[in-house]
Amino acid sequence: MSYSIKVIKKHEQITAAWSGGTTTQLAIYPEHAEYNKRNFLWRISTASIQDEQSLFTCLPDFWRKLMVIEGEVILAYEGSHHVRLKPYEQESFSGGWVTRSMGKVTDFNLITAAGCRGELEALYIKEGTSHEIKCPTDDVEFSLVTEAFYCTEGRLRLSINEDQSLWLEKGDFCLLSWRASLDKVSISISHCHDESTAYVIRARIVS
Repeated sequence: MSYSIKVIKKHEQITAAWSGGTTTQLAIYPEHAEYNKRNFLWRISTASIQDEQSLFTCLPDFWRKLMVIEGEVILAYEGSHHVRLKPYEQESFSGGWVTRSMGKVTDFNLITAAGCRGELEALYIKEGTSHEIKCPTDDVEFSLVTEAFYCTEGRLRLSINEDQSLWLEKGDFCLLSWRASLDKVSISISHCHDESTAYVIRARIVS
């Protein structure tokens, strides 16, 4: 098998409190890294902002990407502009900016350090359809490719290289990694016919 795969079911995830609500770390790289020590290259998490107003943790050496899952939020950057986000809209901003949020939401977060590149995408899989993941082959300057999938609604089938399949239900998370220069991985996401529409957030990181 030319890739590594890890599935974390919803009931296996650990949620902790932070100053504005709760957070669930889904993945961190390297695996032995600790968020509080800031010694990671990237981190994926979900969070529930329960206060009407909260101040984001300062992360001056990192870049943040945030996508709303439920609710609406305003992100206000001190001395600059503000943005309003609705479900499945995203924002990209420096972790060093003084950032305040207004609104109670559930969101999906990707934090990357220098030397990594990350992106988020919301996929809507209608009944009877599938979505092919295009994995670019132009990331020769990076050594590791990681694709992550977080199911936010419905039930999905994930097929990898046409030789392995797995099912994701609401709240489940899947992480795939492979060597950028040596391996080629194809991924297909299809809808299970017991729901009208399924939703999944995709995160891609190269490092």
